[in-house]
Amino acid sequence: MLPGLEADEMPADAIEVGRIADAWGVKGWFKVLSHSATSEALFSSKQWFLLPTERGLKTFEGTARLAIKEAKEHSDTVVATAHGVLDRTAAEALRGARIFVSRSSFPAAKTDEYYWVDLIGLDVINREDEPMGTVKELLSTGPQTVLVLEYQQDGKATERMIPFVSQYVDDVDLKAKRIRVDWQSDY
Repeated sequence: MLPGLEADEMPADAIEVGRIADAWGVKGWFKVLSHSATSEALFSSKQWFLLPTERGLKTFEGTARLAIKEAKEHSDTVVATAHGVLDRTAAEALRGARIFVSRSSFPAAKTDEYYWVDLIGLDVINREDEPMGTVKELLSTGPQTVLVLEYQQDGKATERMIPFVSQYVDDVDLKAKRIRVDWQSDY
């Protein structure tokens, strides 16, 4: 196992939040490509779980736990350092690793804010209680986020997109696993 890594099992609630891009500097820091517009999950967790790169040189096998000393924003990216990763060579060996954190370590979302991972799989209905589909994914279009719904039409899987903005979204009920929208099936 590489310096700084300990073999471990992936937590049951693990969410992929980024990848290690490359070494940063000479003292063991590394750049992280976050999968989120905000990197709060990376900053709030002191234990990252890594899986080796899917392509290229694999420098470790299986799931490994990395104890993070510090993670911070730098320019347009995130940089981090970990216990046991003491130099550039050790940081380079992490290149390409996929980063997972336990969902339970995410900071609490503010009122009317949601983690995308919590919205995927929710059923969407309109004001008339007509099923609109299930959230398959979300897209960031810059000014707004869009729900991508999957539903069945004539026996075929079809997609529908609804802007995830208060003008169209009436309610998100995570406990009931449902989103109510002001949208019609013929839009």
